[in-house]
This record gives sequence, C-alpha cells and structure tokens, in this order.
Amino acid sequence: MPLNIPDKLPAVKILESENIFVMKETRAIHQDIRPLKVVILNLMPLKIATETHILRLLSNSPLQIEIIFLHTEDHVSKHTPAEHLESFYMKFSQIEHQKFDGMIITGAPIEHLEFTEVEYWTELTRIMDWSRSHVTSTMFICWGAQAGLFHFFGIPKYKLPYKMFGVFDHTVSDPLIPIIRGFDEVFHAPHSRHTEIRREDILKVKELQIVAESSEAGVYMVMTRDGRQIFITGHAEYDPTTLKEEYERDLRKGLNIDIPKHYFRNNDPMEEPRVRWKSHAHLLFVNWLNYYVYQMTPYNIEEIH
Repeated sequence: MPLNIPDKLPAVKILESENIFVMKETRAIHQDIRPLKVVILNLMPLKIATETHILRLLSNSPLQIEIIFLHTEDHVSKHTPAEHLESFYMKFSQIEHQKFDGMIITGAPIEHLEFTEVEYWTELTRIMDWSRSHVTSTMFICWGAQAGLFHFFGIPKYKLPYKMFGVFDHTVSDPLIPIIRGFDEVFHAPHSRHTEIRREDILKVKELQIVAESSEAGVYMVMTRDGRQIFITGHAEYDPTTLKEEYERDLRKGLNIDIPKHYFRNNDPMEEPRVRWKSHAHLLFVNWLNYYVYQMTPYNIEEIH
C-alpha cells in the first residue's frame, strides 16, 4: 500500500532501502483518489523505531494511506528529539475535530504503574473515547491493548512472576474471522511484557471474543464483535532484532532478564535470531486494513459515527 507520509520522515529511507513503496506527500497530491486516513498514537519512547515498525506493515496493500502521527500533550518525550515531534507529530487538540478510517494505539513501557497513575491517563482515555465516534476501527497494541480493555470493559491486568519474553506459538479460535483470514493453524508472534490479561475475564464480557491465544503466552488477540476495536497483547510489528536489542539493553542495566524464549538459534544469544512471525505480521495488518477499515468505512469520512 502506498504510504502517504512526510518526505523527510526518517523511516522513508529505511523503507525504500527494503524495496517498500513509499508515496511521499509531493507525489500523493497528484493522485485523484481518497486515501484512507490512519492516525497512529505513538506512546513508545523510541518513536522513530516504532514508526518504522508500523509503517513497514501498513505498506503491503494497493490503496493509498495518509498517515498522521499523534503524541500526548501531557507527557514530554525524553527519548525522541523535540524537533522530530514538531516536524512530524500532531497533538490531539489539533485533530480532534477530524474523523479517521483507522487508528493504532501503541504500547508503552509503563506496566509497573496502575493505569490511573499514568501521567497521561486522563488524556489517553479522552482519546480512546473519541475514537469510538471518530474512527472506523482501532487497533490497540500491547500495553495499549491492556489500557483499552481496562478503560472500556473493566478488564484488569495482572503482574507476571517473570517477563513474558520471546516468540510463541499461537492458535486461532475460528479461522473464518476476517482478521485472521489466511493464518496458519499455528502461527508465531513476539511478546515482551511483565503483565497479562486473562481469558476468564474476557469471557465474561459478551461484546468481546478471543481470536487467538497461546498455551504458553496466554491471550494474544481480542476484538469487539463489530470489529471496531482490536486488542493485540504481543508485538507483531517488531523487527527481527528488536527482542535482541531489548535483551542486551536490560543486561547492560544489570537487570535479571532471561533469554527470549524460542528466539535465538539454539537458544544461544551469540547466534542470530530466527524470524518466524514476519508473514503473519504483514497478513494481520493487511487484513485489518482491508476487512475492518477499507471495507467498513464510508466514502464520505464525515459519516463515521
């Protein structure tokens, strides 16, 4: 999918080097079609890396997408240059009058905090509430998924005795659900989190259905039955080396961190990771864009409600 993104966004050069079609703003304005409008609320500290991860997976379909990056106003990022945010990001107050075909809310490394203790929790809940009437379908990732499930359905998160860290096998509940159309009977996905949601809490909420889960990593994908909210507890968007970089970062900090499971060849961190989730990651994002955004959104975007 041609991505309509700012010409000077750092991700452009990386994606073009991978032979991914990126349509810059200067070319997109000459195409007489209505692109899908997707807003990405990036809560991760390393925003440039997360931008590249997500844009890579949004690129593999024939329609044009106009991407808008959003950051919270109640939190000042310490790991992304201010000039980058000023050049490529908007604040919620700048876009709240607009409507969007799709939205992605990323994770954030703040699992140790209760939701209501998060610095920008009030702003985040306002944005999530806004998405119900201004966005056709929203994808919530990792901590973002936990936050959404807690805010909308009262589903708690539970602290794990150890970090859920690695690449795990998952199975689907019903292969006919469009979001997982084309998935293998068993597929892989990375996880990197210290907390979990539990299936027994999900099953109590009639508006929700479990789409995929892992015997080792637990619930992976949950969605509302109308497809307007999709919650993913793992990180399908991760690069091949992201778990390795997290592992080495924690070692440098002196943290007690286990080797990511089912990730390094021969379980040896001196060897290269084995990438087993890439095809399903692309399929996940393309299915979301096709079945829950493009097929569902009105041509007149103002009709979204």
